[in-house]
Amino acid sequence: MNPIFNESQDRNRPTVFENLLQTIGHTPIVKLQKIIQNYLPNTQHTFWVKLEYFNPGGSVKDRIAVSIIEQAEKRGHLRPGGTIIEATSGNTGLGLALVAAIKGYKTIFVMPDKISEEKRAILRAYGAKVVITPTAVEPEDPRSYLSVARKLVEMTPQSFYTNQYHNPDNPTQHYQTTGPEIWQQLGDKIDVFVAGAGTGGTISGVGKYLKEQKPSIQIVLADPVGSILYDLYYHKKVVEPPRPYKVEGVGEDMLPENVHFKYVDGAVQVSDKASFLMTRDLISKEGICVGPSSALALCAAMEWSKKLTKPSQILVLFPDNGRAYLSKAFNDTWMKENDFLPSPLRQKTVADLIHARGQSGTLIFADVGERVSEVVKKMKAAGISQLPIFSNGQIVGVIDEGDLLEPLVKGTLKAEEPIIHLMKGNVVFVENNLDLAGLNEHLLKGFVAFVKDGNQIQIITKIDFLNYLGDW
Repeated sequence: MNPIFNESQDRNRPTVFENLLQTIGHTPIVKLQKIIQNYLPNTQHTFWVKLEYFNPGGSVKDRIAVSIIEQAEKRGHLRPGGTIIEATSGNTGLGLALVAAIKGYKTIFVMPDKISEEKRAILRAYGAKVVITPTAVEPEDPRSYLSVARKLVEMTPQSFYTNQYHNPDNPTQHYQTTGPEIWQQLGDKIDVFVAGAGTGGTISGVGKYLKEQKPSIQIVLADPVGSILYDLYYHKKVVEPPRPYKVEGVGEDMLPENVHFKYVDGAVQVSDKASFLMTRDLISKEGICVGPSSALALCAAMEWSKKLTKPSQILVLFPDNGRAYLSKAFNDTWMKENDFLPSPLRQKTVADLIHARGQSGTLIFADVGERVSEVVKKMKAAGISQLPIFSNGQIVGVIDEGDLLEPLVKGTLKAEEPIIHLMKGNVVFVENNLDLAGLNEHLLKGFVAFVKDGNQIQIITKIDFLNYLGDW
C-alpha cells in the first residue's frame, strides 16, 4: 500500500541507529476513514492525524525532551551526575526519563494526582523518583506540582529544572523539526492544523513554521472545558474560573510563556465526556490507540470544520499512546463512575426502587424509651430485621437484629432496659429523585436510608437494594 503524499520522503532515512534517541521524529500521518463517516457523514473535508506515539517514548514530548537536555548540556546547565527535575503530566517525564537513562542522569518528576497509574509505573521503571501532588490547587499554592518542582530544584544539588512551560527551547524544537516534518509530508495541501496546548510548545512552534510557509493556514487550539486558555484567547481574561477535568496533558489553569496566541486562529472547547468517548471510538473504528488528549483534538477539529466554507485538508496532532490510559479511558468501571458511559445506577432513582418494591405499609418503629423485650416482639411480629428509632416524633437512629443478639447473649444488656442503649445514629434521609449510585454510596458507608413517599416515611435497606438489582 503506497503512501498518498511524498512517497519518497523517507527513502534515504536510515533504519539502523546508534541509540534510541536518533529514532525520535519522522512520525507517520494517517487519513481517518470510518470515524469521520460516522460523525460527519456529509462532510467535504479530509481529516489526517499525525501519530506521535510512534516516537520511542510514546509521545510528542520525546521531541522536546532530547532538545532541552542537549541544549542544557551545551550551555553548561547540566553536567554528568546531575539530576533532571520537571513538573509533568507524564509524557514529558517519560521523554526526559528515556533521555536520562541513555545519558546517565538522575530524574525527579512531580505529577498531579489525576495522572494515570500506568504513567507513574513507567516513570519508576526508568528509575525516576515520582512525587504526587493534589490537582485541585492554584498554580502558586505550595502544594501544586509546579511549586513542589521548584522547591525540589532549590533542595537538590546539581539539579536542572527543564521548565517545559516557560523554556523557549520547547517551541523552538517544534519550529525546527515538527513543523518542517509536517510540511514535508503534506506540503501546501494542508489547510488547518489542530492541536491541544499544555505547555504550548507544539502548537506555537508548529503554528509559527506552517504560517511562514502558508499564511492562509488556520491554526486551531483544542482546549478542555475547565482550562482557561479558551477564555484567554477570546476574551484576554479568565471568564470561567479553572476547574478540575479528567483529560491529561492538555489545557491549563495558568498561561505558560510558551503559549503564543499570535500563531493561533481560533480555539474550541471540548468536554471530558466527548474526549473519552472519542478515545474509544478511535481504537474501535480506526485501530488507532491514543489518549484522551488526542481524541479531544479530533473533536475540536470536527467542530471547527463546520465553520469552513470550502473543502479542506485538516491535520490533527495526536500526542500520545492510549496504553497509558488502560485504567481510565479503557476501563468500563472508571468510565461509568465518571458518567462517561451509561450506568444503570445513574439512570434509576430511589423512586424506581420503591415503585418496584411496592409500598411497605405502615412504618414499624420504636421509641427510644421502649424496652428491649418490646422491640424484639415488634421485629418478630412484623418479620423485619431493622427498626427505626424515634424520639419526640423524629427518627434519631436505627437498630437491627445483630445489635440485639450479641448483648443479650453476653448478658451485657437486660431485656427490660431501654433500647436507646443499642441505637445507632447512622440514618440518612434521601430524596425520591436521588439516583441509585448516590443511594449506594450511603449504603456502603453503613447508613440506613429513609425517604418521604407522600405522607409516609419509607425505609430502604441493603436487602431492598440487592433485591432490586437482582431483578434487572
